Amino acid sequence: MTTQIDPQTLHLLALGAGGLILLVLLLRVPFVGAAIRLLVSLALIAFVAILLIERAPFDPTLSKLTSRFHLDGQEVVGGEVRIRMAPSGHFFANVTVNGVPRRMMIDSGATVTALSVRTAQAAGLQPERGLVPVVLQTANGVAQADTATVETLRVGAIVARDLKVVVSPAFGSMDLLGMNFLSKLKSWRVEENTLILVPHHPQALDAVGASGQRLS
Repeated sequence: MTTQIDPQTLHLLALGAGGLILLVLLLRVPFVGAAIRLLVSLALIAFVAILLIERAPFDPTLSKLTSRFHLDGQEVVGGEVRIRMAPSGHFFANVTVNGVPRRMMIDSGATVTALSVRTAQAAGLQPERGLVPVVLQTANGVAQADTATVETLRVGAIVARDLKVVVSPAFGSMDLLGMNFLSKLKSWRVEENTLILVPHHPQALDAVGASGQRLS
């Protein structure tokens, strides 16, 4: 059996080869070659910058850098919130995700806020397409996750806007508030089995639309 290449494929191959030859010839021209190399270098720098900005909301270290240069749309405002430790030794908060009530565990060991598929669907979140897929290390191994943006996430008197989250079936029914939320606060600390969350820009309760400052 013989395999024939269709004329369209031959045409594309010829165009590709011609383009490559033209590029090599242009690179030999002093000024044109330098301009092409400069454009390629700028394109690579722009690609890396876009990639870093895209990944920043999921990395507390990068998030601090993008926040300093006002490249990150995420913000956390409101009033101080105190959360008592549960008998299990964890901290759980009554949270609303785009108005959907949920009980979420606050986990400083989680790099990014993670939502179950059920919570993401209830909150009306849409998966976002990135330059590279997000792969997470979970207790059950490596899992691929979708990314999404929560318009408004409320924890008592604190409001987080445009908060980036990851969504995956690997999380089961668990919802976690991670470091990309905590790192946006002015401070957070544990005193006498109570987690204290303090935002950067304290506001009156009616300004953030929340009620109550102490969560059990």
